Amino acid sequence: MKDFRLYAITGEQFHPGRGMIEVMEQAILGGADIVQLRDKKSDKPELLRKAKELRELTRRHGVTFIVNDHLDVAIESDADGVHLGQGDLPIEEARKRIGAGKIIGISTHAIEEARLAERQGADYIGVGPIFPTKTKEDVVAPVTVSYIREVASEIRIPFVAIGGIKLSNADQVIAAGATRICAVSEIVGSADVKGTCEAFLAKLRNGRQA
Repeated sequence: MKDFRLYAITGEQFHPGRGMIEVMEQAILGGADIVQLRDKKSDKPELLRKAKELRELTRRHGVTFIVNDHLDVAIESDADGVHLGQGDLPIEEARKRIGAGKIIGISTHAIEEARLAERQGADYIGVGPIFPTKTKEDVVAPVTVSYIREVASEIRIPFVAIGGIKLSNADQVIAAGATRICAVSEIVGSADVKGTCEAFLAKLRNGRQA
């Protein structure tokens, strides 16, 4: 997979009155280089419609497109890959269905899960939630920046820090070893989506130089 720095996830509840495509395009223009459709409420036809719209947008901008949870929607929309949770389809089964050329990411909350994901062939892992977050209803307890340090010290596949990350606490995440950040409400709920993405990327650049 292409490397990435800023991972933006849809969260339509955070931008009432603004369309999903409009908001995600602003994120891409601000430098988000991977976009995920995460929608826990819509039915399958609506999910597929949104996925196809995002596929068209991301293709136009040359950005990676991932679908959360729904492997069938990822396949049908020709997404670049799927992101799975710990309770979802096993990586091996997902790989059989989606094919060798596609991306499989998986959320991890402990170093044992990260090691297993790496062994089983995940292309990248999510590391979090780092801080408390209200983005998801079924969220687990924060793993704190100590988990980033563990992953950075021994996991060789790409990892992205996620969960409650804001511009105000991103420096802690970067100092712990994260070189890729994912944010939801801080990006899509911002009055200046593009500017917020640019600010995250500036922090990541500064972290690399430190």
